[in-house]
Amino acid sequence: MFTNPVHTADTPDPQAILVDGTWHLFHTNASGANVPVLTSPDLVTWTPAGDAFPALPAWAAPGKTWAPEVLALDPGRYVLYPTVADRASGRQCIGRATATAPGGPYVDSAAGPLVCQADLGGSIDASPFRDTDGSLYLLWKNDGNAIGQDTWLWSQRLSPDGLTLLGEPSRLLRQTEPWEGHVVEGPFLWRHDGQLFLFYAANAYDKADYAEGYALCDTPLGPCHKPPGNPILTSGNGASGPGHASMVEHDGRTWLLYHAWPVGAEGSIAPGRQLWLDEVTWEDGRPVVHGPTSTPQRP
Repeated sequence: MFTNPVHTADTPDPQAILVDGTWHLFHTNASGANVPVLTSPDLVTWTPAGDAFPALPAWAAPGKTWAPEVLALDPGRYVLYPTVADRASGRQCIGRATATAPGGPYVDSAAGPLVCQADLGGSIDASPFRDTDGSLYLLWKNDGNAIGQDTWLWSQRLSPDGLTLLGEPSRLLRQTEPWEGHVVEGPFLWRHDGQLFLFYAANAYDKADYAEGYALCDTPLGPCHKPPGNPILTSGNGASGPGHASMVEHDGRTWLLYHAWPVGAEGSIAPGRQLWLDEVTWEDGRPVVHGPTSTPQRP
């Protein structure tokens, strides 16, 4: 049995991959690390495992390394997509770094960012996606709220090695619904029973109004539409502003990893955004998040 939060230290924007029976979770910079990594045998008990990205590339400034996600390729090949502060543009932009082990160290040897829409406020919250045919895509958000513009979620094909974008980017959706406020962000794609779901967070990240929703997409490049019934994860049971999630499968069940503030501590440095874990089931083609759950549950 376990009880949320499953990790009480600051764990913003979590994403986890399973390698050789061990979960590796990456999250936004905290405690002096660029990309803190945690490990777990069961998604419940998490142990700090150092900094996956100890040295930033020369084009990046320290202090704002956000929302990292990792793509596992062939055995011994991993690609990290962090958001970092681009020195040239002064905006947040997306890089790519490689490692031979899931926990790093990851190295970015490129001369500049992979995605950097400086005229749209910058580019943040990268999320890689492998479709059922093996094709790779990268999702992200243009940081329009940094300059008073719209925030769009974008998608573009990735090369097989995960290091190069192919073709043209596609805009998937932007903030249009009252619950979304002025921001949509933290996108990721998930396929279930042939349907393609685009999950995303919305509203102000440091407020209780922050929440998680989803859209349905025809392809990884769109078009996408928002069904009724959103948001699917909102504040409650001790979790304030839950969102910026990722999804995993474990022992035939689907789980949502997400962060949330303790009630009354929204925007705090300590304890910050804690790690929560709740099950997702699929009812009539719709994802249902069984949370936030503060009572004991069985993994």
